[in-house]
Amino acid sequence: MTGDVFRVGADLGGHTLAFGTVRFRPGEIPELVCRCERPTPSGRDPESVLAALAEGVREVSRGLPVVGAGLVVPGMVDRERRLFLKGPNFPGWDGLPLARNLEALLRDAGLPVPVALENDANAYALGEGLAGAARGCSDYVVLTLGTGVGGGVVLGGRLATGSHGMAGELGHLVTGGDLPCGCGGRGHLETLAGADGIEARARALGLPEDVRTLWGRREERAVAACLEPFLDALARGVASLVHLLDPEVVVLGGGTARGEGLVSLLRERTLPYLA
Repeated sequence: MTGDVFRVGADLGGHTLAFGTVRFRPGEIPELVCRCERPTPSGRDPESVLAALAEGVREVSRGLPVVGAGLVVPGMVDRERRLFLKGPNFPGWDGLPLARNLEALLRDAGLPVPVALENDANAYALGEGLAGAARGCSDYVVLTLGTGVGGGVVLGGRLATGSHGMAGELGHLVTGGDLPCGCGGRGHLETLAGADGIEARARALGLPEDVRTLWGRREERAVAACLEPFLDALARGVASLVHLLDPEVVVLGGGTARGEGLVSLLRERTLPYLA
C-alpha cells in the first residue's frame, strides 16, 4: 500500500445518497474499493440529510486511512465559500455551508478530514476524464440525462468553472419553446430533455409516466410524438456545444442515456444542425 491514497466520494441525490472510497495509486487508474447507498431522508431537511451523509462517509471509511472527502450536489455551488447556493430539489438549502457542516459532523465522529464541495455533473465530467469515456482527452463535454439535465465542460484539461463558479449548467441552455424551468427561466434544455419533462408530456397524452417504458415503446406513433421534443432539444443542445467548444468528444451519462440505440439516433438528429 506504499504510496496509496484513499479518498471518499459522497453523492447527494433527491432519492438516494451514494458513497464510495477510491484508492489512488501512482501511475494507475483510481480504483473503487468500497461503496454503499442509503435512501435520502424523506423530509430532505439539512439536519437529517447531513447526519445521513456523515454516517455514510464513516461506513465506507472504516479501516482505511482516508485523507479527504468530496461531496457532490445537484445544484449550484460556491467553491471559494463552500456553499450550496441553489438546488431546485432541496428547497430551503440555499446558501447552506454544506462542506463546513459536514466536516464538523465528521470531526465530532472521529474522522477529521477536509471536505470539498462540487456540482455533481462537474464531478461526473472529471471522473469520465480520469477513468471513463473521455480518458486521454483534454477538451470534452459531459451531459447527464436524469430527472433534469446536468453537464460539465473540460477545456485544456481543466474544468471550466466561470467567473462565479457556475459554468457548465448545460441543462439551462436555451433550446427553444417557452416552458418554465425549475430555475425560473424558460425554454431551457432540461424542460424538454429531462425525465420530469418527458414524463409530464406522457401524462398529458395519457401514456405511461416512465421514461424507460416509453423508450421501449418508441416505435409506437403516440410515444414517438411524445419523445420527439426530447430528441430534438437534445440534438440542438449537442450541436450548439460542438459549435461553441469544438470538443474531442461529447459524453452522455445518466439514466436516460442508457436507452438502447439513443446515441445512434441522437447522432442522426444532430448532424443536420452541424452541416
